[in-house]
Formats: sequence, structure tokens, C-alpha cells
Amino acid sequence: MNPFGAYAEYGAIGVVVVLFIGQIMFLQKTLTSKLAEIEDICIKLIDRWNRSDEVRDRRHEQLLQEMNDITDDINFLKGRMNSKDA
Repeated sequence: MNPFGAYAEYGAIGVVVVLFIGQIMFLQKTLTSKLAEIEDICIKLIDRWNRSDEVRDRRHEQLLQEMNDITDDINFLKGRMNSKDA
């Protein structure tokens, strides 16, 4: 067997192994950066939901306050009508 052929074979195997390891490292780095982007997007989405919940709660409280005011006015008018009937 030719010693140069053995060195060439081991060299080719070494190059393939180094390329494979490099590819794994590149994919790991890319995946990590994409996961960080997805995490940021999820945080922004949750914040958006929280803000919309706050707006909905404020609208609900305003609606209840308006209904209470109208109920007070109706009760006042009922009281005025009942006092005139008596």
C-alpha cells in the first residue's frame, strides 16, 4: 500500500469531519439566534394581549359606571313620581 494514499485518505476523512463539525456549529448558532427572535416576538405578543385586556377592562368599568349613573337617575325619577302619587 502506498503511504501517500493512506495520508490522502486520512486527510480526506479529516476534512469531511471538520466540515461536518463546522456545519453542526453553524446550525446550532443559527438555531439559537432564531429562538431568541421567537422569544422576543412572544414577549411582544404577550405584552400586546395585556394592553388589550387593560383597554377592555377600562371600557367595561366605564360601561358599568354609566349604567350605575342611569340607574340612579331612574330611581330618582321613580321617587319623584311616587311622591306625587301619594
